[in-house]
Amino acid sequence: MCPNLVCRKILAVPSECRGKTVRCRNCGTNIRVPPQAGTANAPAADAKSANKAA
Repeated sequence: MCPNLVCRKILAVPSECRGKTVRCRNCGTNIRVPPQAGTANAPAADAKSANKAA
């Protein structure tokens, strides 16, 4: 969703745009697309599994 409070248009962004900046076609606001979910949490999940095994 566009963060511009006047616009608030729902955006369809391809997965290859993750981690990049895109522009809303409706209002022109530059939007930073977050990196892929799950990659940042994967090491923490592995650490929790290792602690349970010990």
